[in-house]
Amino acid sequence: MALDVARSCKAAITAAIAPAKAVEAAQVPTPSVRTQCALAGVSRATVYAQQRAVAVDADAKANDLVLCQLIDGQYTARPFYGTRRMALFLESRGHTVNRKRVQRLMRGMGLAGMAPGPNTSRASTHPAHKIYPYLLRGVPIQRVNQVWSTDITYIRLNHGFAYLVAVIDWYSRRVLAWRISNSMEASFCVDCLQQALSVHGKPEVFNSDQGSQFTSEGFTGVLKANGIKISMDGRGRAFDNIFVERLWRTVKYEDVYLKGYATMGELLIGLTQYFGFYNGERPHQALNNRTPEAVYQSGTGGGALIIDKYPRAEPVSCGSLRSPQDTGSAANTTTSVQQSGQRCAAARHTECTT
Repeated sequence: MALDVARSCKAAITAAIAPAKAVEAAQVPTPSVRTQCALAGVSRATVYAQQRAVAVDADAKANDLVLCQLIDGQYTARPFYGTRRMALFLESRGHTVNRKRVQRLMRGMGLAGMAPGPNTSRASTHPAHKIYPYLLRGVPIQRVNQVWSTDITYIRLNHGFAYLVAVIDWYSRRVLAWRISNSMEASFCVDCLQQALSVHGKPEVFNSDQGSQFTSEGFTGVLKANGIKISMDGRGRAFDNIFVERLWRTVKYEDVYLKGYATMGELLIGLTQYFGFYNGERPHQALNNRTPEAVYQSGTGGGALIIDKYPRAEPVSCGSLRSPQDTGSAANTTTSVQQSGQRCAAARHTECTT
């Protein structure tokens, strides 16, 4: 009994003095930065510098994201813009930035102007990254799985960015496989290649640019292990891989820019839906308004040709598909296409018979 009375008295006393302690604590002033630094043994300059750095970093990241979105949109519309023109474009939009910052942002997005720079013919000096010659100039593409190609593009998100890689069949324009990633590492490119090979077999020639992802031993090793010929674009020659470049323009203008994806999850779902539409429903003028899926499955109605503007003395051979009697007509067809200044969209424009 006496114990219960004692506990009750203690609880009453605690409840009575609690408000007084709260008032006393509230009245105790927060030590100044000078006092806190003296007690911690650090200079005030260190504290102020850290606070300023956090605020500056947050503002810089937000501003970089805005600049990246502007650069991405302008580069898609004007892929020949280099860092100088891009800096002038940003200035016209009210963002005064120097060229070095534009270089850093475009490098991070994997973008570069189409115009060739100095020493474009210099071979790679990295011992593990061999550069292969371009094998497709002037060669008509006449069947599915004859030539595949790949490339990487930058996709802006509301709160960041992502990278998209795809493998496309030149004859049918069908997207065979694709992957997204938040980094430019070669692993997601290798995964995309392996998926295409496991589902669709293997091509005779595989073309890419000279990016570090595609010249890495991990990527080229998969191609060599499957007995696939490796072709790489010339430096500064974006038209060598024009069919993937056109794919990126189509994807961005018909899907990415319209929907404004905010996260990687939304992007994954959206691109899954779009590539299903692109392959199975969207008609292509170069395919006589057929879909890539229909052309790929039937093996007819497609084709491609990268014009050789500087042909050799002897016309490029189609291998077993071209007889000696057909070389004259094929050369005349190539010449007529060159004179018109048009890139042949389908191999049917080249007279190459069995």
